[in-house]
Amino acid sequence: MVEKSKEVDAYVANAPAHAVAALKRIRKAFHEGAPDCRESIKWGAPHFDGRSIIGGMAAFKEHVAFGFWRGAELGADELLSQRIGNSDMRRMKVASAKELPTHAALVRLVRRAAALDAKGPARKEASQKKTAPVKRAAPKVPAELAAALARNAKARATFEAFAPSRRKEYVEWIAEAKRDETRSRRVAQAVEWMAEGKSRNWKYESGRRGAR
Repeated sequence: MVEKSKEVDAYVANAPAHAVAALKRIRKAFHEGAPDCRESIKWGAPHFDGRSIIGGMAAFKEHVAFGFWRGAELGADELLSQRIGNSDMRRMKVASAKELPTHAALVRLVRRAAALDAKGPARKEASQKKTAPVKRAAPKVPAELAAALARNAKARATFEAFAPSRRKEYVEWIAEAKRDETRSRRVAQAVEWMAEGKSRNWKYESGRRGAR
């Protein structure tokens, strides 16, 4: 037995004159195509629910719109030509009941939408799946730094505990040195700081020390 909502009754009765006939036809099609659906007012307009929302309708000053939550899966783009954002929702706008598809066509659309809803949530296509983040290779440690770390257990432990970004700060600082003397000096300084648990930019980190 079709259960009609008094709120939807009132919505249709109080709709603009041009919209009443269209709303009645759409409502009838929903109840015929999805006889177990429940109707209610959501976001200020009538909606028809099964397991989730099957579809809805709304009256505006100059037109009526109706559509389906999973309209993209219905293969009826020639009718449901209006896309709602990036969602699967699709709808049709008409100026009056005369522009609606036939009653049989409306019922077929509702029946197909209800069948989709009964199957459960839509399966996302592989192309819609989130791409796994690309794992970046750890920065290559200069030979001089690697040798110095091998000789200093505390510095080595700090370096190995650093996040990749913290390691990169030291690696790039040393690799950027153009002279051998500058590079050696930076390696010695890096090992000293890391032995104390300090990051490359510890002076600018407002009391933050080491790898966090």
